[in-house]
Amino acid sequence: MTKVQRILAALAIGTLALGVFGCGGEEKKAADTNAPIKVGVTAGPHAEIFDEVKKLAAKDGLTIEVVEFNDYVTPNIALQEGELFANSTQHRPYLDATLEKEPGFELAEAFKTVNFPMAVYSDKIKKGEPIPDGATIGIPNDPSNGGRALLLLAEQKLIEVKDMNNVTTSVADITGNPHNYQFLELDAATIPHSLPDVTVAVINANYALPAGLNPVKDSLMVEGAASPFVNIVAVKKQNLNDPRVKQLQKIYQSEDLAKFIDEHFQGSVTVGWK
Repeated sequence: MTKVQRILAALAIGTLALGVFGCGGEEKKAADTNAPIKVGVTAGPHAEIFDEVKKLAAKDGLTIEVVEFNDYVTPNIALQEGELFANSTQHRPYLDATLEKEPGFELAEAFKTVNFPMAVYSDKIKKGEPIPDGATIGIPNDPSNGGRALLLLAEQKLIEVKDMNNVTTSVADITGNPHNYQFLELDAATIPHSLPDVTVAVINANYALPAGLNPVKDSLMVEGAASPFVNIVAVKKQNLNDPRVKQLQKIYQSEDLAKFIDEHFQGSVTVGWK
């Protein structure tokens, strides 16, 4: 074999090796799109719903591992770090507030899920009774849910705020407080257990329901149907076109799951995609 032939043979082997490795990479990518996925949820309704999604997905060939969290912050960190494929824990305003606070996060809304109406509860006041002057009101301490709580109170004409369209309204944005209410900002997950310490509390439904509080039956007042706080499934931006996202959306937004939500929650949780 001449020197030129040896060089050409070496190049051919190199090209073949690249082709093999290239094909292997493509096969790995194809395998990845069929791999099981981890979905983060908050304990309570999100977890209950995704347990049902998991069953429906198994019939459709998609394996889901549901990972429960007890706060809103950690699931987005876990999603950003690649520990999760998706999460179902938040509404769009909360995700937007997170991305504003953490500009390095590459997260995006994949699709809409359900609405958990926020409501006002009390173990000191009965439905129909006024909230007394000087009452202490517990609200979530994160920007979007705290704003949501204040907008609910403003909607009920209990306070006035600068902008009824500002979903991150804060206590500093209250422009009218004729009843001299005192606001106690607490971690959203702990508020149901803090009811003895406040006059009333504004609680997210996904934390109220596990505590035995139904927003339809047990609340003093409940958020209106025009709420912008529909929940979402979030993923990393790079995975938006992953076929498993579309498969997950199809399963979640199916009539079978809508029927489960309606029967299981009896109107306290509503579908947010119709």
